[in-house]
Amino acid sequence: MFSEKNYLPFIWGGLLLFSTILMVFGNNTKWLLVFPETLQIPIADYLDAIMLVFVNLFRWLFRFISFVLDWPMRGVQELLSWLPWFTFASLATFIAWQGGGRNTAILTLILLLYIVIVGYWYEGINSLSLVVICIPLAVIIGFVLGVLGYRSPKANAFLQVMLDFMQTIPAFAYLIPILLLFGFGPVVGLIASVIFAAPPMVRNTILGLSRVPPEVRESGTMSGCTPRQRFWWVEVPTAFPQMLVGVNQTTMAALSMVIVAAIIGGFEDIGWEVLGRLRKAQFGQSVLAGMVIVCLAIILDRITLAYAKRQLPTESHSGFRLKQFLMWFVGIALVTYILSLIIDPLRIWPEYLEFYPADGMNELVRIIITNYGEFLEGVKNNMQYFILLPVKLGFTRSIYPITWGFELTPTIIGLYWTIIIAGSILAFVKKNWKLGVAIPFLAGLLYFGITGISWVVYLTVLPLFAYSIGGIRVAIFVTGSLLFLMVAGIWVPALISIYLCSVAVAICLILGGLIGMWASTSDRVSAIVRPINDTLQTLPQFVLLIPAVMFFRIGEFTALMAIVAYAIVPMIRYTEQGLRNVSPTAVEAGITSGCTPSQIFWQIKLKLALPQILVGVNQTTLFGLNMLVIAALVGTTGLGQQIYLALSKVDAGAGIVAGIGMALIAMSADRMMQAYIKATKK
Repeated sequence: MFSEKNYLPFIWGGLLLFSTILMVFGNNTKWLLVFPETLQIPIADYLDAIMLVFVNLFRWLFRFISFVLDWPMRGVQELLSWLPWFTFASLATFIAWQGGGRNTAILTLILLLYIVIVGYWYEGINSLSLVVICIPLAVIIGFVLGVLGYRSPKANAFLQVMLDFMQTIPAFAYLIPILLLFGFGPVVGLIASVIFAAPPMVRNTILGLSRVPPEVRESGTMSGCTPRQRFWWVEVPTAFPQMLVGVNQTTMAALSMVIVAAIIGGFEDIGWEVLGRLRKAQFGQSVLAGMVIVCLAIILDRITLAYAKRQLPTESHSGFRLKQFLMWFVGIALVTYILSLIIDPLRIWPEYLEFYPADGMNELVRIIITNYGEFLEGVKNNMQYFILLPVKLGFTRSIYPITWGFELTPTIIGLYWTIIIAGSILAFVKKNWKLGVAIPFLAGLLYFGITGISWVVYLTVLPLFAYSIGGIRVAIFVTGSLLFLMVAGIWVPALISIYLCSVAVAICLILGGLIGMWASTSDRVSAIVRPINDTLQTLPQFVLLIPAVMFFRIGEFTALMAIVAYAIVPMIRYTEQGLRNVSPTAVEAGITSGCTPSQIFWQIKLKLALPQILVGVNQTTLFGLNMLVIAALVGTTGLGQQIYLALSKVDAGAGIVAGIGMALIAMSADRMMQAYIKATKK
């Protein structure tokens, strides 16, 4: 392997020179800009043929599984619907109190009362019935696969790849084959939710078992345990707290699929309600219904997390023993049920006591649009003309006198490239060859646009970039991903997806990084930001589209706003945590050395926090790509739209190909970022 120090600068420089010549002199050659159709392979058609054969052979088996799963799901739904709201709320509050104490119990009661008062109790219970069945299935499947991955290195390597795909491929992509196999109905949504929710349990099971100390295993062996006894009596109890974290994450993942499940199997649950209100563009109703999912998510999150913390020796709240707990549980159930029979509002909340301020919220939106519509339209247009279009199409196709006030003349073009070349030369003189390469690369990206650069340039530059930060394995993976996007015929939609996600991530890095820095220096700001982050992360992705559509109508800018709102949270959190967790010893050493507060922040805190901040960048990128599919509902034309078109036509091949394309983009970005984070830590 050649030395990066000696050869990489020259290779980078040669590639950039080659790319410039190719773009300038080959700009009119169609095959250089668009991947030739003669080299494309009809992968979607092959997948359709395979899927058709598989469905014809095994449809009976999957329909039988659907029939079997339908019984417990309907049973839980009928049981929870029959149970008076007062009884359910009392039992849930008691369980919360046993797990996390008084504060958790009060929060649970308040959130359940919200669901009752706004009149969405029946719909919320229906959604909960799906989650109640989904979570045990996902946990059991995740535990079994996790144990398999822990015991077998080969199985673990295979599982890690599959988990990456399951967590990065959009849920809509695998809804189509699930529909073909299991048919339409609530069970289809259940199965899709299980597939999406199982990976966190697999990962945490592997992590928990691998962290069991060797001396603990040895003590079990010395006590005369058989391998099976040692596993169940020693290893599993030791790994149990980590597994409960997996249960918590699985619960949240299951709830995030509620609306997606409603699309293919709605049965008057809260997801179906949110979806229906969204289609009618009813802002107030959509928000009130979406907050029900947020309430359920917070309740389940706090309770499962509380029981996970109870397994730690540092936790003081232990609750009742099992026998005492069951006695109280049965007693509360009987007393509250009898009371609900006597007092009718405790059984079914009357409509005249409901508080449903949807009309007032809609009126507020109307007033805002009436008074500030011109300003909002100006913000939208400026973003489109001066940021979105240049990144997408490049300066050559976006700068016009009507928008920018001047024309891109040869003189301006020459001045632009003179400044860029001078900056690059200066960077090389300062012995910073990476900056010297980055300046003309980014300048070329803006000049030609992400969608205007030849596929040949991407296929030569990106693999070398991946190699320079992650080595040969990352380079091979990135190269394979690029070739798949091109050969499968989804290269142009993939570029559009990458462009929109790149702009959203850039905004999140700047805005989220600044907010995270501010929150790290102020406890008051941190206390304000934390609940906002919790709300944004638990709010269903579809609901984030509502205010964006209300204020900015359909279009790419609307999708951008929704992506930013969803993806900014990790950047804020990891930036704040990274800066707050910097070693006090390092800061004291800086103060002792005479550093100013500014030097301490930029030269010590920021550098030491950089690995954790980069994790936030990685998560923000993955969140942005995940939200991109949802944002396709409001006007994007990338891979997300390809998936929706395939879903509407029940075209399994096209949906899977587009979904795999999204997964490969996400996994490529993840692998390059992980490699860079690892290098930064070293």
